[in-house]
Amino acid sequence: MPGRIEDYAIIGDLQTAALVGRDGSIDWLCLPRFDSPACFAALLHDESAGRWRIAPATGGPATRRRYRDDTLVLETEWETPDGVVRVIDLMPPRGRAADVVRIVEGLSGTVPMRMDLTLRFDYGKIVPWVRRHGPDLGAIAGPDAVWLRTDVPVQGENRSTVAEFTVSAGQRIPFVLTYQLSHLPRPQPVDAERALADTERFWQEWIGRCDYDGRWQQPVRRALLTLKALTYAPTGGILAAATTSLPEQWGGPRNWDYRYCWLRDATFTLQALLGTGYVAEAKAWREWLLRAVAGDPADLQIMYGLDGTRRLPEYELDWLSGYEGARPVRVGNAAADQLQLDVWGEVLESLHLARESGIAATDTAWDLQRALLDHLEGSWSRPDNSLWEVRGPRRHFVHSKVLAWTGFDCAVRAVEQHGMDGPADRWRGVRDAIHAEVCAKGFDTGRNTFTQAYGSAQLDAALLLIPRVGFLPAADPRVVGTVEAVQRELCEDGFVLRYRPEEEGVDGLPGTEGAFLACSFWLVDALAGIGRQSEAERLFQRLLDLRNDVGLLAEEYDPSTGRHLGNTPQAFSMVGLVNSARRLSGTSTRTSADAGRQHTRR
Repeated sequence: MPGRIEDYAIIGDLQTAALVGRDGSIDWLCLPRFDSPACFAALLHDESAGRWRIAPATGGPATRRRYRDDTLVLETEWETPDGVVRVIDLMPPRGRAADVVRIVEGLSGTVPMRMDLTLRFDYGKIVPWVRRHGPDLGAIAGPDAVWLRTDVPVQGENRSTVAEFTVSAGQRIPFVLTYQLSHLPRPQPVDAERALADTERFWQEWIGRCDYDGRWQQPVRRALLTLKALTYAPTGGILAAATTSLPEQWGGPRNWDYRYCWLRDATFTLQALLGTGYVAEAKAWREWLLRAVAGDPADLQIMYGLDGTRRLPEYELDWLSGYEGARPVRVGNAAADQLQLDVWGEVLESLHLARESGIAATDTAWDLQRALLDHLEGSWSRPDNSLWEVRGPRRHFVHSKVLAWTGFDCAVRAVEQHGMDGPADRWRGVRDAIHAEVCAKGFDTGRNTFTQAYGSAQLDAALLLIPRVGFLPAADPRVVGTVEAVQRELCEDGFVLRYRPEEEGVDGLPGTEGAFLACSFWLVDALAGIGRQSEAERLFQRLLDLRNDVGLLAEEYDPSTGRHLGNTPQAFSMVGLVNSARRLSGTSTRTSADAGRQHTRR
């Protein structure tokens, strides 16, 4: 059975990633890309769907594990009656082929070990044909081929490849798994020790560019390393998470594929990258964004594939039992076809943030922004599905309107502050009309709080972003009232829910979900903004304490069980950590999101 969601660490090569459990098993790996079918899918079923375990023959969880310094090289150690052994796991940055390197190192005594390699292509569906090819073992089925090289004798057992061996103090035994398309020549595997040195050097040099100098160095650096690990290097796209269908509710149907790039995350990600010195990555993300959204503004999607692919058809893998029985297991994401008006505002704000941060503007980028504004001008008043991708009826969600306001506000300031060409007076008029409507229809005067949608009594964590985008200043009583209402009505054990799905049938699905960690970081920022710094810092420390033993966060947290929920590791959560740390450290520079053009009460 798979481990707990918080039991997994990540290794990756900037084109795909593997999840490694505390028991030494790689239970999730998609090859050759993040969004390719998995060849290890035990995470969503059991070991029969594919896994690769190397551990002491006695089994059991590791005694301890850690990343080697500021790298993505994972070290897992077991203390056994026979001695101490370490397994070093890494994926060297991609060369001609994808490699997973595992080195078994004896630290003391002589420890009996066992390796179990079960390859199953197409999410556990296809059993490959395994044959010996000289020093290597090859597994081939259809377009996929995987090769294993090791000095340890291996043998077949129950349609898996196993090895039993011992490792003594000072001994190092390498295993190298290499993927290649089956019609191409068999690749030469990397040298394990050289790959270890190269991988360690790559990550150390990358994190060496971080210029964050605040109070939370280690958590911020680990979050940035994780964000980099979720970057698809060929295009610069950053995916939401490395997995699909890890549940937002135990045993429930809220299981989604997050191996794609969401536009809603763009501004937050750019803030985190630009605010910590990663201008090149921010530029690459902006260029991905410009390519992905190019075309008719009416066709703007909320998410795209790693290379900007638009069609992400959703289907179910009915042969997988799901994580702890949570079904269905989904691939693709039908939310790509939803109308989420906030996305136009997110894109416009992201491009404006890039401009204000000194990333060179282009005529193409401004032409795109003007086209987006023209479309938004005619559609901002429509109901939509909200940033939470609800599958219930469309509504007039307040956050969607606020982000439409943000898009026009950025446009007005682009003309006024940067000399861009455009009808500022007309845009200013639209901006002011949206502002007046939201304040009139989206605010509950009796409870002194904004609401999730016009005419709704429900709250929404996205309301915490109202001061961040400058719609109202943090000191405005309506903002303070909204923050307090969220704390009072939308928190479980102090952590923030996105909304309460059991109320009003808003999302069209049964059941509930856990606390959304990115929203909890938004509450940290909102508390700091209204002057409650010590309260913000206490919540931030509680969120840091939720990280697993190697510093990672999933999408959600279940206060009732103390466990992580949802896909992992989650970029949105790690970005929230970085931005909140910068805010609390006083290193967060003012951007388009919080520049000094705040509105007074209206």
